[in-house]
Amino acid sequence: MKKILVQIYEIQEPQEAAPLIELGVDHIGGVILFRDQWRMPLLRESIELINQSSSASTLIPLLMETDGILQAIAYYNPRLVHFCDDIPLQDGNHTEKACERIIRLHERVHREFPAIRVIRSIPVPEAHLPGVDEAGRAVLRIASLLEDSCDFFMTDTLMGWTTGESSSPQPVEGFVGITGRCCHWGIASALCRQARIPVILAGGISPDNVREALLAVRPAGVDSCTLTNITDHKGLPVRFRKDPARVRRLLDEVRLIEADSDS
Repeated sequence: MKKILVQIYEIQEPQEAAPLIELGVDHIGGVILFRDQWRMPLLRESIELINQSSSASTLIPLLMETDGILQAIAYYNPRLVHFCDDIPLQDGNHTEKACERIIRLHERVHREFPAIRVIRSIPVPEAHLPGVDEAGRAVLRIASLLEDSCDFFMTDTLMGWTTGESSSPQPVEGFVGITGRCCHWGIASALCRQARIPVILAGGISPDNVREALLAVRPAGVDSCTLTNITDHKGLPVRFRKDPARVRRLLDEVRLIEADSDS
């Protein structure tokens, strides 16, 4: 089996990045949260530290304007840039126009930053939601439209999707992800089989379910954010604070699957 990529988000400071570099995490990512506060010196230092290692830095700019995105990429200089804006899962003119806009953005990033690779989130509904067949067809259609313009796909869990609705409210308005909930693994598996580029499985991935997820979906990599964070006194994940022990457990599970496949 090929090496399975392990990607860990949200790492905003060098002190959070250093233990993950030491553990051998493949992609270590940070996020720009606010348009008017996009310059964050500690995040820049974190990306510089990652760039000096064998890990690859990833940046998620939660920004809408292309010029602002390009300005942020130039400032931070990540190895990968990850776009996760919501895409409506309905066949029709709205979806087509969204994909056209996304393709233009990807192409401009590749043109102006040829060394930087692009990760594109593909929204995948939760397993228990209705209209799964229609959602699956929409996911694969969106992927087929976007595939030639990016380097990786990543599944991101779309909350509350229902057939006939363009989108439901997400944890971060206008974007998908950061739900801590699993996406529909059947749809994710179909995406992996169709795609000609690597697919990273995200959405509710933890040390406890990563083995099951990898065996069910067979992606090129896995991503964990919420469920490798430390928890507060109520047992709730604390954003931007990783638990290195949980990350190590997740990595150990991934490497065991690699070893089992090679034996």
